[in-house]
Amino acid sequence: MTRPSLRLTFSLLFATVAALVAVGVGALSYGLASALIWQETDDDFDRAAEAVAELTIDAGDLTPEDLAELDDDFDVDLGDVLAGSDTLIGQILGAGGQVVDEGHPQPLPVSNTDRAVAAAEEPGHTRSSEAQLDHTRVRIITVALGGGRGAIQVAQQLSEVDSLLTSLRTRITAVGVAISLAAGVCGWFVTTRVTRGLVRLTRVAEEVTVTGRLDLPVPAGGRDEVGRLGTAFDRMLGQLARSRDAQQRLVQEAGHELRTPLTSMRTNIALLHRFDELPLSARGPLLTDLTMESRELIKLINELVELATDTRELEATEPVELAKIAERVAQRFRTRSSREITTQADGTVVTGRPQALERALSNLVENATKFDSSGAPVEIVIHRGRVEVRDRGPGVPDLPEGRLFDRFYRAPEAQSMRGSGLGLAIVRDVVTAHDGTVFAHNRDGGGATIGFELPEH
Repeated sequence: MTRPSLRLTFSLLFATVAALVAVGVGALSYGLASALIWQETDDDFDRAAEAVAELTIDAGDLTPEDLAELDDDFDVDLGDVLAGSDTLIGQILGAGGQVVDEGHPQPLPVSNTDRAVAAAEEPGHTRSSEAQLDHTRVRIITVALGGGRGAIQVAQQLSEVDSLLTSLRTRITAVGVAISLAAGVCGWFVTTRVTRGLVRLTRVAEEVTVTGRLDLPVPAGGRDEVGRLGTAFDRMLGQLARSRDAQQRLVQEAGHELRTPLTSMRTNIALLHRFDELPLSARGPLLTDLTMESRELIKLINELVELATDTRELEATEPVELAKIAERVAQRFRTRSSREITTQADGTVVTGRPQALERALSNLVENATKFDSSGAPVEIVIHRGRVEVRDRGPGVPDLPEGRLFDRFYRAPEAQSMRGSGLGLAIVRDVVTAHDGTVFAHNRDGGGATIGFELPEH
């Protein structure tokens, strides 16, 4: 089942809310109006009944014939009791309950109870009832003249009130329906305007899914949520495009770098097929060369995996004392390279991933020991978040800024040396992830100073 569009959903929601409000307001309005109309109708009828009762009591021995002879217009002769009302009807009954003066515009029904009231001795005795006259609903009150002389009937037509309330209900319903339709139309236009950007974003996302293109133009702009979403989506596509380009370059560069050790290993493996024919003096170097090539290949693969997966992000951040990391790295390379590694560090503490920072510093020290053949001490200096590794090697080549930290870059004099060309690239990635910067420059008196700077904790 296809779900309705966001535009249709919002339009229906607008119409539903408007309908509920209209129903509530209409019901309240109708209830109040109905109560007021019925209150006024009841008051008119009660006043007429009380006036007729007072007339019968005050008139004394007044007979029905006397009332009928006063004027043919009974409504006026009763002291304007019924005057000014279009819903009241008057009728006079004789002593036996016979009609002496019919009601206008139509006669009222006379029941046995009405005849009993006409024969009552007590003036002002009343009896109430309801009846249906030619599809007109009426309520009737019969008031005794007293002394068995007859009675006066006063009726109120209720159909007009019913028609008025029916008309009022119909109009309120029509207004409610009109408001709901107007709300639905307004909701449609408002939702169309609001979701216009979402619709365009959806089309772009679907096209990206189908084509895989990340260079599609994204509708962005505006300060509302849709505009901010478009801007964020555009930035996300840009980031994905850069990430994909970086991955493609990594694969291309990795293929180029892997080709050299693999070619060398294939040559040496080919020689192994004639291992028995080789002189003893060539067998040892061949096996040593194979071992070193396999180690370099494993190291290159590990560094490629580290760059591609960025597993450093799995490590939690914490306050890190750089002096302790420097001492661990120095001790490790003293044992490994038999070189003198000195440390000079203050109490700088940064927020970061300790293993990643230790790997970055290890790469810098390894780089220094590899290129510095003078035997001079390699110095680790830390001051206020700035980490420097100083050596007395050939120095930093004249390169564009940052080129030294590119993946697989190797200086011309290092082409013949073993290495992956990924060490300084890993340093830059680690430092960038910690909101820091890398640097490299030549050192006074010869050598290089390479390091990074991190914000202090």
